Amino acid sequence: MKRVVIGMSGGVDSSVAAILLKQQGYEVIGLFMRNWDSSVNNDYLGNPNLNNNICPQEQDYNDAMEVCKKIGIELHRVDFVKEYWDNVFNYFLEELKLGRTPNPDVMCNKYIKFDCFVNEAKKLGADFIATGHYAKIKDGKLYKCLDSNKDQTYFLSQLSGEQLKNVLFPLGDIDKPTVRKIAEEYGLITANKKDSTGICFIGERNFKEFLKNYLPNQEGEIVNIETNKVVGKHIGLMYYTIGQRRGLDIGGNKERLFVVGKDLNKNILYVALGDDNEFLYSDSCIVDNINFNCDIRPNKCSAKFRYRATDYPVELEYINSNEILVKYDKIKSVTPGQACVFYYDDQCIGGSIIKEVRKNNEKLWYLL
Repeated sequence: MKRVVIGMSGGVDSSVAAILLKQQGYEVIGLFMRNWDSSVNNDYLGNPNLNNNICPQEQDYNDAMEVCKKIGIELHRVDFVKEYWDNVFNYFLEELKLGRTPNPDVMCNKYIKFDCFVNEAKKLGADFIATGHYAKIKDGKLYKCLDSNKDQTYFLSQLSGEQLKNVLFPLGDIDKPTVRKIAEEYGLITANKKDSTGICFIGERNFKEFLKNYLPNQEGEIVNIETNKVVGKHIGLMYYTIGQRRGLDIGGNKERLFVVGKDLNKNILYVALGDDNEFLYSDSCIVDNINFNCDIRPNKCSAKFRYRATDYPVELEYINSNEILVKYDKIKSVTPGQACVFYYDDQCIGGSIIKEVRKNNEKLWYLL
């Protein structure tokens, strides 16, 4: 019997993934990762949605234990607090300092879930590792899952071909309602548990208050880039991303103003009127941190620039070993720091990080 070590998060997806693996005849062992020291920031205290003021991470562990007991598998626990801080959270902070919009979930998969976790799973004698991600593996290659609304290949785009070996994604061929139904049939405590949101492994917090612990927030002016007039005050450039409308302090101004850029030196947040404003659009970008998980190196493919966004047809011009010029027809709110993920039909062939956004062969200064 092959042994599978599955990452148990305390959520419904990993719970049902473990059940499906057992049904398929594997010996299943659960492994819970503790990646954040909640005692550093105790803003969870007093949350009425939590029982007895237990921090969310410990509540997740308790839920994972309950599920594993219910379905009859072992549960181990491991701490990757230092590894998460060094490889994910520091990256997150450094990107914010540069005015970019990072995606820590992408790096968490690369350095924690499919690296540190794998090493720990091997100590437990794993033949395979598994997670509750919505994705598929076919012949060692990464593909989109059945449930297009939940597909998570975007977040797996920095994994290497080696990291994708001996990986199982049990939820690849079912949708979320089916997952909930299975959990209910087994009477799992996680059946109706809300999906986790917020920063990977840190969870739901007051983002602005949370970041103040690590980055000083410097208030500054919000300027309409078209009129060059000051229209309000921002609370710190790190809190805003290209295309954002909500959360702008523009007083009684009822116009539909959207973030179009940042000037780090002058500490100015630039906005423009209308969600179809030309300032929001680009026609190419330069990406770095290139990762291909297979041998395909296309000149034409499709790309996704945000999770759950549309896949766009693109042309790839290979500048050097670590930079690609990605060309496309007009796309809105392509943002430095975010992942640009490549697809060849339904196969996710890899990904990159957006370094520079361009229009008409010129760098858009207001998009950094």
